[in-house]
Amino acid sequence: MKKRYFWLLFAVIMALPQFMDAKNKKEVCIQLYSVRDIINEGKDINAVLKDLAQMGYTSVEAANYDNGKFYGKPPKEFKRAVEAAGMTVLSSHCTRGLSDEELASGDFSESLRWWDQCIAAHKAAGMKYIVTPWMNVPKTVKDLKTYCNYFNEIGKKCRLNGLQYGYHNHAHEFQKVEDKVVMMDYMLENTNPEYVFFQMDVYWVVRGQNSPIDYFNKYPGRFTMLHIKDHREIGQSGMVGFDAIFRNAKTAGVKHIVAEIESYSCEVEESVKQSLDYLLNAPFVKASYSK
Repeated sequence: MKKRYFWLLFAVIMALPQFMDAKNKKEVCIQLYSVRDIINEGKDINAVLKDLAQMGYTSVEAANYDNGKFYGKPPKEFKRAVEAAGMTVLSSHCTRGLSDEELASGDFSESLRWWDQCIAAHKAAGMKYIVTPWMNVPKTVKDLKTYCNYFNEIGKKCRLNGLQYGYHNHAHEFQKVEDKVVMMDYMLENTNPEYVFFQMDVYWVVRGQNSPIDYFNKYPGRFTMLHIKDHREIGQSGMVGFDAIFRNAKTAGVKHIVAEIESYSCEVEESVKQSLDYLLNAPFVKASYSK
C-alpha cells in the first residue's frame, strides 16, 4: 500500500508543472510595436516571434503594414511565420488619413480605393481585425463627422471581406472639438456599431483623465478589444485600475486583450515578459474573452 501511495504522490508531483502551466495559460495578444526596438536593431522577425510565443503570448497585432507587406513579408509569408512560432495572427494597426481636399468636399472615394489593397492583404495574412491607431483632433465638428462617415465606409468594406474594423484611442480624443463635443464621445455616437468597434487603450483613457469603466457603462458592447498598457511594464505603476477594468469586461463587450508596452524599465525582452506574467498571474484576468 505504501508503495502504491508513493507512486501516486510521485505522479502528482510530476504532473504539477503541467497543471500549473495549463492553469496560467491565457489568450493574450501582443502588439508588435512593443518590440520595435529589437526589430529595428536588426533582430530577425522570425526569432522575435518565437521568443514571444515561448513567453506565452498567443497571438500578434502587427504595426508595420506597408504597401501590401508586413515587416517586409508578403501577407501569406507573415502568416506562416507567426503560425510557425506557435501563435496566430489577430489584428493590425494601419490607416490612411483624409486629405484637406477630401475633408473639404466630403468625398473620400480616393482614400477608400487605397483600402481595397489594404484589406486584401490583411485578409491574406489571416487578420480578423484592422484598427486605425491614430487621428489628429479635427479642426471642426464637420471634419469629425466626415471622419466618422469615412470610418463607417471602411467598416463596410471590411465586413464584406470577413474582417472587422476599429479605432484605437490615445488621450487627445478626450478633448473638445470647437469647444462643443468631446471627440471620443462623438465618434462613439456617430459610427455604426455594425461597422466600427473601438479598441480602448485603457492607459490613455486614464491619462486623458477619464474612467474606462464609465465608458464601458455609457457605451456598452462597443469595446471589442482592449489595449492593456501601463506607464512602463503592465501592472507596475499602480495608476491603472486593471482589476476593475477586467471585472467589467463583459459590459464593455471585450473579446480580445492586447498587451502593448511602449516604455521600459529593463531590457525589452524582459519588459514584455514581465508584462505578460502579470496578466497570467492576475486572478481577475480570464483565460479567454473570445469564448
